[in-house]
Amino acid sequence: MTPVAKNRHDFDPHQFLGRIGEGRKFLLFPKKQTIFVQGDLADSVFYIQTGKVKLTVVSKTGKEATIGILGDEDFFGEGSLAGQAVRMGAATAMTDCAVLRIDKKAMMKALHREHEFSDMFVAYLLARNIRYEEDLVDQLFNSSEKRLARILLLLARFGKEGVPETVIPKVSQESLAEMIGTTRSRVSFFMNRFRKLGFIDYHAGDALQVHSSLLNIVLHD
Repeated sequence: MTPVAKNRHDFDPHQFLGRIGEGRKFLLFPKKQTIFVQGDLADSVFYIQTGKVKLTVVSKTGKEATIGILGDEDFFGEGSLAGQAVRMGAATAMTDCAVLRIDKKAMMKALHREHEFSDMFVAYLLARNIRYEEDLVDQLFNSSEKRLARILLLLARFGKEGVPETVIPKVSQESLAEMIGTTRSRVSFFMNRFRKLGFIDYHAGDALQVHSSLLNIVLHD
C-alpha cells in the first residue's frame, strides 16, 4: 500500500523549531524594547511566535526609516545566513513579543536536516522578496492614499492564510509616513477620511481596526 504523502500545511514550524535543541533560546520582549540595533553582530535568526516587530534603518545623516512591520510566524535577521556580518538595521518590539532566537549554526543545520522546514523557509523568503518588489511598484506608481490603504491591509494580514487580525496595535503616523514615502499630515488626512468612510475604527489604547472594505481604495482606479 502506497503511503499517503504528508500535506505540507500539516508541518508545524512552532513544533519543529521548539525541538532544535542547542542553539535556540526563547525570549520575551516587552513593548518598545530593542531586540537588536544596527551594527550588531549578525549571528542568529529570529522567529516571532506572538507579537509585532518593527524593522528600521538609520542613514549616515541620522535619518530613520521604517522598512517593515512583522507579526506572528514571521522570521527576521535572516541576512546572517547569507554572509551578513553585522545587522543592516534595527528591530524593536511594537507589542509584547515572544520570540525564538536561533543561532546561525543551528539554523543552517536545521535547514539541511529537515526538508519540509527548508521548503517552508525558502517559500517564506520568496514571498518576502515578492512583497519587497510589490512595495517598490506601489511606491513608484500608486498614490499615497493607495499606499497607506495597502500598508494597513498588510498589517492586518489580509490575504494571508487564516483569519485576518483586523485589530492591529497602534502604529504612529510618523512610521506610516516613512513606510509609504509621504508626510505625517497627509497620513493624518487619509486616516481621518478612512475613518469617516467606515474603513477603519479606533479602539481603546489607540488600537486600529481595519475593515475589508478598505480594499475598495486599493482596487479603485
